[in-house]
Amino acid sequence: MGEVVDPTFIQEPENRPKLSPIEAEGIPVIDLSPIIHKTVEDPLAVEGLVKKVGSACKEWGFFQVTNHGVPLTLMQNLKEASRKFFAQSLEEKRKVCKDETKVPGYYDTEHTKNVTDWKEVFDFLANDPTFMPFNSDEHDDQVTQWTNQSPQYPPDFGVLIQKYIKEVEKLAYKLMELMAMSLGLEAKRFEEFFIKDQTSFIRLNHYPPCPYPHLALGVGGHKDPSALTILAQDEIEGLEVKRKTNQEWIRVKPNSDDYIINVGDIIQVWSNDAYESVEHRVIVNSEKERFSMPYFFFPAHDCEIKPLKELINEQNPAKYRPYKWGKYFVQKKNCKLRIQNAENVQISHYKIALLEV
Repeated sequence: MGEVVDPTFIQEPENRPKLSPIEAEGIPVIDLSPIIHKTVEDPLAVEGLVKKVGSACKEWGFFQVTNHGVPLTLMQNLKEASRKFFAQSLEEKRKVCKDETKVPGYYDTEHTKNVTDWKEVFDFLANDPTFMPFNSDEHDDQVTQWTNQSPQYPPDFGVLIQKYIKEVEKLAYKLMELMAMSLGLEAKRFEEFFIKDQTSFIRLNHYPPCPYPHLALGVGGHKDPSALTILAQDEIEGLEVKRKTNQEWIRVKPNSDDYIINVGDIIQVWSNDAYESVEHRVIVNSEKERFSMPYFFFPAHDCEIKPLKELINEQNPAKYRPYKWGKYFVQKKNCKLRIQNAENVQISHYKIALLEV
């Protein structure tokens, strides 16, 4: 990425990171042992978990989980393989470069809100192939297949990623059950949206040292379009979250054995704003590289996203108009591949304006 910052990386002054960050305090840390390591679940312990998850989703929009059930050796092996992949020459990495036809793969010029991110990524689908709309036109029913690209190095990279995805997917389902119960829904309420043809994927991120970390961001401020995101990190700080109470950016101290979970746009819509997707970003530094591995839990492409009927009534009418997940995601993806004259599509564009009395 060069010795100097290209102007396309430079953030507007109001979006640049603070030199003296606020360290996050009070971020919920939730021990999942009662549902992970018990052969017979304790109803009281599960009820306590449900309350903690509900409170975290409502007050913060994100939380940390310990004793999550994903084997730590598997997580560590993938982190090490990710380091080896990104340590290769740019020529080697670009052999599996993604574009508008080869969607998963390597990429190093992604944009967030029309500013280039200081990062390089490798995306890998949970389902291979994954069925997605051919384009974002709501009146076009054509479907295409996205397929994974597997680099030759490190050896068995794709196999390792697949093993990891299977374990993280188990965690995703358990977290969705806790969220469903915290909203007063049946535990398996969300399962129907993911059980067939889900479009989930994992992203391996590499944030190289940046000579001007006060001007650029690893990823600009954004909200995830997912139902939820399960983030593994190394020990280098970088994640910042916008606190709901005062809109301040706070830095999350990483724990490399745990996961950071955040509510995505889909849960925000399903819950009719009971839970909100949280804005977050990634800062970079001039000395150390950083690695992370977010897993984005997505439903099937033809899933219609709208507030759940159980959570709306005359006093609490639907706050969003329905949208097809696949169409929404394809439009969002295309905006990240190149600079746009208009703002990228956001979940707020589907908000129903309340009529004034």
